[in-house]
Amino acid sequence: MIQASRIRTLKEAPEREGAEYVLYWMGLAQRARFNPALELAVEEANARNLPLLVLYAIAEGFPEVNARHWTFLLEGIAEVGPALERRGIAFAARRTPPVETALHFAGRAALVVLDRNYLKPVRNFYADLAAQAPCRVVQVEGEVVVPVETASPKHEIAARTLRPKLRRLLPEYLHPLEERPVRVPAAAAGLQPESTLDLSDIPRSVAGLRCDHSVRPVRRFRGGTSQAEARLRRYLGDPDSPGAPGAADPPGLPFANYAAGRGRPEAGAASHMSPYLHFGQVSPVAIALAVMSSPAGGEEDRTAYIEELVVRRELAMNHIHYEPNYDDLSAVPAWARRTLDAHRADPRPFLYTPEQFELGLTHDRYWNAAMTEMRETGYMHNHMRMYWGKKIVEWSPTPEAAWETALRLNNRYFIDGRDANSFTNIGWLFGLHDRPWGPRPVFGNVRTLGAATLKKFDADGYVREVERLAAAERGEAAHG
Repeated sequence: MIQASRIRTLKEAPEREGAEYVLYWMGLAQRARFNPALELAVEEANARNLPLLVLYAIAEGFPEVNARHWTFLLEGIAEVGPALERRGIAFAARRTPPVETALHFAGRAALVVLDRNYLKPVRNFYADLAAQAPCRVVQVEGEVVVPVETASPKHEIAARTLRPKLRRLLPEYLHPLEERPVRVPAAAAGLQPESTLDLSDIPRSVAGLRCDHSVRPVRRFRGGTSQAEARLRRYLGDPDSPGAPGAADPPGLPFANYAAGRGRPEAGAASHMSPYLHFGQVSPVAIALAVMSSPAGGEEDRTAYIEELVVRRELAMNHIHYEPNYDDLSAVPAWARRTLDAHRADPRPFLYTPEQFELGLTHDRYWNAAMTEMRETGYMHNHMRMYWGKKIVEWSPTPEAAWETALRLNNRYFIDGRDANSFTNIGWLFGLHDRPWGPRPVFGNVRTLGAATLKKFDADGYVREVERLAAAERGEAAHG
């Protein structure tokens, strides 16, 4: 089921004579399963008795992308082509500029279908394509459960204001998506586009890309829809799922402990879906349906998980859609900016340089462990992300310096960095989606997180687990 509210036309144009195919320019939805944009493209191709061509072109100069990000992304893209070809859909992976490449293929297309991304650079890509394409251009939303404008027509101030709106709409949007049969197989139509991006040897391909190669790929997470699905099955207690290579999940049923354990980094209650959601390698609707139908866990677990997957994640989408300056400190509420400014001259208990933060050279072993987890494995539990970020605010000379440091490290090392959640989470450190609290030094009325928060879980156990994970990344104590 593809709800009408997921579909919008970016450009109207008359039907073209002599078109050779329908084109789906794959962007954020980097998967061949449970992809509304792909299924709509199949429908449109079938209606015209044309084959379907799916194009992926890498944005090699995209801001802040490094070898870690590219490796995870290309591991996912490597699964897409074979899966599409089994359905009779042509696939081309190109190492050429995305808009230029999409326009080249649009020259022979009856229609161009896009998926959706809320980041400003990608919105500009889509606007450029729509302005220049010689045919109709349609966009399909598949990366949130409820389309952002449908959920709310305005910027929401907090989860409490968006939550009831989303909950009312969930029954309309939580439905399976069936694969459409392909009427005109690409091979039978002689559609065999050339790929110029080698996906047979990803390390070699990544080594040839123009990007920051100092941030290396990780062993903890491997990209791809099959990896995401294996992790999810294991998380939900499927006894027949072997799990995903490199998975750090503990034995047992993590989901059955989600409501009680989600705030404890050492509890193993996290599903680790965020890297896969970031690259569109798994559908949020598919995850929600799996969680809601799982025999593991109870109602509290399901409610808590949907809160994070839908309410919190889609609050972030709402923020970056309606706030044009989402990547700047000016995006936080005026009350927060005023109180931070009033306290900018407060003495800091400690001051660290950006380099000291990056290397984890602070006085706080728990903060250093969190930075190590981020730097070495590309991930950090959400509870530690909050503590990590609040301490950067406290230990930086100005709010502006803290914003720059936190955002740079977030986007550099996290596999799921550089997305709506990233910008929103950094904003939360400075008062976004929060309320004023009792005044404190440095923060003013912005919420703080002190050492007391470390008493809510086994902080020493967390440090030991990070040490184990970091050793595994270095190839040490692999069986420890």
